[in-house]
Amino acid sequence: MTTTPEAIANIEGHAGFDVTWRRARQRRQAPGFTAVLRVRDEARNIPWVLPGLLQSVTHVILVDNGSTDGTPQVASAVADGLDMADRLTILRYPFAVARCGSEHLHTPPDSVHSLTHFYNWSFSHVETRYALKWDGDMVLTDEGEQVLRDMAWQLEATDAIVRIPRHSLYLAGDGIAHVDLSWRNREPWGWPNRPGFTFGKGFEWEIPLQPGPIESVILPQFICFELKWLDADEFAHWSPHEFGRSMRTGRKQREVTLFIGLQRGDVAPELLPVHRDTLDHVIDVVRGRSTATWNSIASSTGIAVGGLR
Repeated sequence: MTTTPEAIANIEGHAGFDVTWRRARQRRQAPGFTAVLRVRDEARNIPWVLPGLLQSVTHVILVDNGSTDGTPQVASAVADGLDMADRLTILRYPFAVARCGSEHLHTPPDSVHSLTHFYNWSFSHVETRYALKWDGDMVLTDEGEQVLRDMAWQLEATDAIVRIPRHSLYLAGDGIAHVDLSWRNREPWGWPNRPGFTFGKGFEWEIPLQPGPIESVILPQFICFELKWLDADEFAHWSPHEFGRSMRTGRKQREVTLFIGLQRGDVAPELLPVHRDTLDHVIDVVRGRSTATWNSIASSTGIAVGGLR
């Protein structure tokens, strides 16, 4: 597969935002994962996302792309509260980045406004043995934290692509949510931090590239959930009205349909309601359930768990 070079200048000539991979200057890499979060206005999610991640990986790099809600400050406060500030690096990327879809398609890949350049620049700061792509709305369960910690040392002597199934969690408030049981996304989320593992330009979004065939490790399902708040615009990172234009966007089309339906009070049969049964937030209920419990619940519903990107 074609790969991108290890050094990429941006066509606008912005100093400090060319891509220069730190791994190219390293003689020895620290073990473990560095999770890279590219975020904008994720202050609401960060208190749920960051603690489990900081406790599971070697380092977290949060790249803020023009947040107006105090996301970097919230992240710093969370890390300080856990006494883990040394595990968090906050970077700022000050350029407007093209949204997925036609905006991305029409933006040169070596422009600072391109998703491709944004991703390559963000991941170029990783210094550990493995890089881990993570979104600002992805929450690990308690069991998922342990799985990720174990995976880090298990991969020290080998190269593999790590695929993490994640399920959408549609949140109507603090006490009620719906889990999408019938669709899970297990695209590549982790890979060795070495030459050839970069990002290229796809039609609708950035594409992770690899230098050749490599085995995949698929982690258990129901250890990671993607938060989608029904009172928020969860699809602002997409060019408007483009979900129905390509077969490649089938998953996104489905998410929009379920999201709008729930906003209207229509609950699709493949959505499982989850209620808080104590004073805890419903996210705490979801995080506290084991994979075995989730599999048992899914089996009892008769809903087939499936769907891949």
